Amino acid sequence: MKKKEHVILTIESIGATGEGVAHLDGQVVFVKGALPGEICRVQLMKVGRSAAWARLEQVLEPSSDRCAPDCPYYPRCGGCQYRHMTYEAELTAKRHRVEDALRRIGGANLPVSEIFGAENTERYRNKVQFPVSPGKSGPRIGFFHARSHNVVDVTDCLLQPEAAARMCGAVRQWMVDYAVSAYDESTHTGLVRHLFLRFAGEGCICCLVVNGKSLPHEKELVERLRAAEPSLRGILLSVNEDRTNVVLGRSLRILWGRDWLDDVLCSLTFRISVPSFYQVNRSQAEVLYGKVLEFAALTGRETVLDLYCGIGTISLVMARRAGKVYGAEVVPAAVEDAEANARRNGILNAEFFCGDAGQAARRLAEQGVRPDIVCVDPPRKGLAADVVETVASLSPHRIVYVSCDPATLARDVARFAAFGYDARKAVAVDLFPRTYHVETCMLLCRETL
Repeated sequence: MKKKEHVILTIESIGATGEGVAHLDGQVVFVKGALPGEICRVQLMKVGRSAAWARLEQVLEPSSDRCAPDCPYYPRCGGCQYRHMTYEAELTAKRHRVEDALRRIGGANLPVSEIFGAENTERYRNKVQFPVSPGKSGPRIGFFHARSHNVVDVTDCLLQPEAAARMCGAVRQWMVDYAVSAYDESTHTGLVRHLFLRFAGEGCICCLVVNGKSLPHEKELVERLRAAEPSLRGILLSVNEDRTNVVLGRSLRILWGRDWLDDVLCSLTFRISVPSFYQVNRSQAEVLYGKVLEFAALTGRETVLDLYCGIGTISLVMARRAGKVYGAEVVPAAVEDAEANARRNGILNAEFFCGDAGQAARRLAEQGVRPDIVCVDPPRKGLAADVVETVASLSPHRIVYVSCDPATLARDVARFAAFGYDARKAVAVDLFPRTYHVETCMLLCRETL
């Protein structure tokens, strides 16, 4: 294979991030935008030792799963990967992705018994982070182009509530009218870095992230945002003067209104602030947590340890059916939110403490607490090896693993297997329609089911 060479390929499958996968001269070739079963003319753009990456030039024989993208920014914007295929095909691809990772990486030949698709594949996100950058004719507010930090200017996104477009437009026009500069990450100059939005049933809050300690024309910004979106409950300013990819700064200031929203999830009320972790797809989160409860098989007597508990969503859902729940989270503010959420819902059998997952497990072991069930919902990087070892040392009957990354889930399944925990059940839940992301709920245990 040679770079810039034109070849014809038959696409065999879909890769982890949504690209078509083919083989040529014994090497894997990744083709963005191609679907399984298609015959495509491509140009090789990068040729490595064991793989190559190609640009799709023409689909000679299209798949019956191919459809016309319904977004004018696709695929320039990197937010979606599956708008060129039917939703049914997307769900099949995600299910196979989880099964393939479990088999290849985890050594577990376990079928994903079901994937739960979303009833609504549009306007489902309750959190939006718009990066802002300078443009030739004004600020660009939108999303990063795939595999870059070049911002694609977007006036509306089909994954976000329509209110997001209205607030985005108000901020864009305010910046133009008052010559407010956009942040240039290459030079670390300019003021407005991100527009951060949160939504709940009762309304929304808007936060501007800025490279500075103050904001010019604050009053005018507040007036324009409130006029653009009647459901606004608060407008905030986050100061982030660091050279970093982290969105939010260390301080938040209220410009108007309040800094929180209340949302109802699984019949419980949760208070959400700007930095809170909260599943971005509320209705599908309820499906996911329902599977967590099913796999935990609670009878009302069990002791549960919930690691990476965030603001206490899974902990409190499980507390209604367990004897005692301990939730652990490394972020102090999240622990405070979890405790407040327990009080708000009148739940008395849930206890929360601050510490990383390994520390939390060791702390309970030192106190002589032996959980019957351990639930883990780690970030994308999965569990550290010492956390797997510590959890296994607690000898829970069941481990319920909620994962947002099939590869790290599979790696951890193999790690748990070394301590005698076998993967027994797995389902996938699509919290992120039209993107390659997928959630998995898995049961591992030593007991005979």
